[in-house]
Amino acid sequence: MLALCFGAFLCFGMVLVLIGANQPGLEAELGLDLAGSGLLVSALSAGLGVGVVAAGPLFDRFPRRPLFTGSTLLAGVALIGVEPGMPFTRWLLHAALFGLGIGLYDTLINAVVVQRYGERAARPMIVLHAAATLGAVLAPLGAEWIAARAHYTASFVWVGWAHVAVSAWALCVPLPAPPQAGPAGPARQRALDFAPLLPLAAVAFCYVGVEAAATVFAVPYATGGLGLAAHRGQLGISAFWLGLLAGRLGVLALRGELAERVLVVAGLAAAAVLAAGAGLALGPLELLLGVFGLALGSVYPVMIALAGQSVPDARGTAAGLAAGAGALGGFFVPWLTGALGDALGVRLGFASLALWCAAMAAAAWVAARATSRSRLGSMP
Repeated sequence: MLALCFGAFLCFGMVLVLIGANQPGLEAELGLDLAGSGLLVSALSAGLGVGVVAAGPLFDRFPRRPLFTGSTLLAGVALIGVEPGMPFTRWLLHAALFGLGIGLYDTLINAVVVQRYGERAARPMIVLHAAATLGAVLAPLGAEWIAARAHYTASFVWVGWAHVAVSAWALCVPLPAPPQAGPAGPARQRALDFAPLLPLAAVAFCYVGVEAAATVFAVPYATGGLGLAAHRGQLGISAFWLGLLAGRLGVLALRGELAERVLVVAGLAAAAVLAAGAGLALGPLELLLGVFGLALGSVYPVMIALAGQSVPDARGTAAGLAAGAGALGGFFVPWLTGALGDALGVRLGFASLALWCAAMAAAAWVAARATSRSRLGSMP
C-alpha cells in the first residue's frame, strides 16, 4: 500500500508545479500578466480544495479502492486533454478538473496513513510527502526538456498518463476498510469536536498559499525582479522543492514527538529567510529558494498528521477539512500575490509571502497552546 501511495504522491507533486514550470509557454501563448498566472493556479487550488474536502466523508463511509482509482483516473484524463492553442477559459476548466482529481486522492492517502499508524503517523506521512516533493523537483526539469523538443503542453499529457498507470496499479492493491461509524451526536457537539482543527486549518491556508505562490511566481521573480533568464526561475522551482524534500527528510532525525512547535519554528524561519533574501535581494535565486523550501519542509505532513489526530472519530473528514483550508489558501494567496506584484512590482509581491509565513507561525502557536491546555485538562 505504501508503495502505491508513494507513486501517487510522486505524480501529485508533478501536477502542483506544472503550471509554474510552464509559465513562460503559457505567458507567450495566452498573454498572461501576473494576476492571470495566479488565477490559473487558483483554479487548480479551487478544484483541489473541493476534492480534499469531499473525499473526507467519502473516505469515512465507503470502500477506498474505487475512490482511489476513480480520482487518479479523473486527474489523468484532465491532464491528457490539455492541448496546444486552448483558450484561457478552457485552461481554467482543465486546471480545476485535474486539481479535483489530485485533491480526492490526496485526502484518501493522508487519511489511510493516519488510520493505520495513529499517533505515529507523522513520520510515515513525511516519507510519503517526500515523494510529492521529489515529483515537484523533477517536473520543472522534465518540462524544460520537453518544451525544447515538443510543445510545452506535452508535459501535462505525460503526467496524465502516469496517473492512468497509478489508477491501474491501484486495482491490484488492497486498502483498509472504513472504520465502523459510531452513533452521531447532536450537531452542536459535532461542530465542537472539530474546534481543535481551526488553528491547524489556518496553518494549512498559509502554507499551501505560500507554496503555490512561490512556485508560480519563481520565473516572473527571476525575469522581472532580478533580470535573469527564465531558465533560472525554473531551476529556482526545483531548488525550492528540493529544499522542501531535504526539510521533510531532515525532520525525521528529530527525537521525540513531532508537534506544533515544529510548525512554529518553521514559519518563523521561512519568514526570516524570505524577508532577507527577496526583500533585500541577497544571494543567488536558487540558494534563496532552496533555503526557503528547507525551512518549510516539515510543515504540511506534520500539520496533516496533527489534523487527523485532532478528531479521532473522523480522521478522513478532519484531514480533508485541513487540506481544504490549504487549497483555499492556494486559491487566494497566489491571486493576491499576483495582484500585488502587478501594482508594486514582482519583487515586493514575492517578498510579501514572508507575511504569510509569519501568520503560519502564529496559527501554529495558537494550536500548541490549545493542545497544552487540553493535556493539562485531561490530567487527573
